[in-house]
Amino acid sequence: MKAIVTGASGGLGLEFAKLLAGDGHDLVLVARSAEKLESLATLLRSQHHVKVEVIAQDLGVTGAAARLVERAPSCDILVNNAGFASNGPFDRIPPERVREELLLDVVTLTELTRSYLPGMRERRNGRVLNVASTAAFLPGPFMAVYYASKAYVLSFSQALAEELRGSGVTVTALVPGATATGFADRAEVTKTLLFRLPTADAAPVAKAGYRGMMAGKDLVIPGFSNQVLASLMRFMPRRLLLWISRKLTE
Repeated sequence: MKAIVTGASGGLGLEFAKLLAGDGHDLVLVARSAEKLESLATLLRSQHHVKVEVIAQDLGVTGAAARLVERAPSCDILVNNAGFASNGPFDRIPPERVREELLLDVVTLTELTRSYLPGMRERRNGRVLNVASTAAFLPGPFMAVYYASKAYVLSFSQALAEELRGSGVTVTALVPGATATGFADRAEVTKTLLFRLPTADAAPVAKAGYRGMMAGKDLVIPGFSNQVLASLMRFMPRRLLLWISRKLTE
């Protein structure tokens, strides 16, 4: 079986690639950094004797999904992991960065899913894992686009999971909390309260998501504290929720 992993050069994507290779899946690794991807590919080939194709491509531009599908026309497992965030007052974030964030976090994820699902349905076998976030459960002042994007990913994934029930194809939303990856550096949130509090390691978060995907679960929230948080947010007064969210990301 062939798996495509986006954002595979580090963090959760790298961990997903290791797990998939460990189970004997051939891989297509996608990210911007060819050097990092080639290094990972060499390691996985030697350790697990699987086929690994590297595609160095920016997925945060218009038409990115179509270009990727041209090079990798089909897959049995799709891991939509690539994404990034911006921190700061919305009206001060450069418009081109807002556009790139939406393209990567929402548009490319959606278009890749749309491209690969028909083949999976026809074969009556396939797995899609979309990486959302606990950010999906609430608005995020100073990270408004990212939080809204993850709400979209969660809603989109759960809707598709229901549409596909009984088809042999499953869609899983992974909803981690703050995790130690390169995400915080790129988003410039390392000094926020959100990332000064304890963060999860990428390996166990990826493992939880991977196991949930292979078991066909619709939703995976790794970590007891995240599960409690997700439950509490449904009952918390909205104004209080927004105040807490602002304090975490301001």
